[in-house]
Amino acid sequence: MLDRRKSCRGRVFYGGRIAFNGRQSTMDCLVRNFSHGGARVEFGGTPLITDEVDLTIDRKGLVFRARMIWRRGDHAGFVFRNPRQVATPMPLDWALRLRASERASRELLQQVDRWRSAY
Repeated sequence: MLDRRKSCRGRVFYGGRIAFNGRQSTMDCLVRNFSHGGARVEFGGTPLITDEVDLTIDRKGLVFRARMIWRRGDHAGFVFRNPRQVATPMPLDWALRLRASERASRELLQQVDRWRSAY
């Protein structure tokens, strides 16, 4: 197979996380090879994800905006739109914690409304 990459990718075994749908959906993945221009990622199945994602590699402390350029089964190749580290509005783990606390807050407000309506 013809390799059209501009830079060599080193074999790695990094845990990663992909965020898509405006960071509303996330999934864990394995980064199998990596360079400053892109990565090959392995999923735990054949998920339905969008072509544009945020790829987080916790071990390296990096977040990239990436575009899927190929996909075969549970593997996909991504090219980084900006090969430098991308500044995100907030780290993904903070966004996940914030979403969980907002959900808990909504549940508490619903409980308060039920108590008010009971009296």
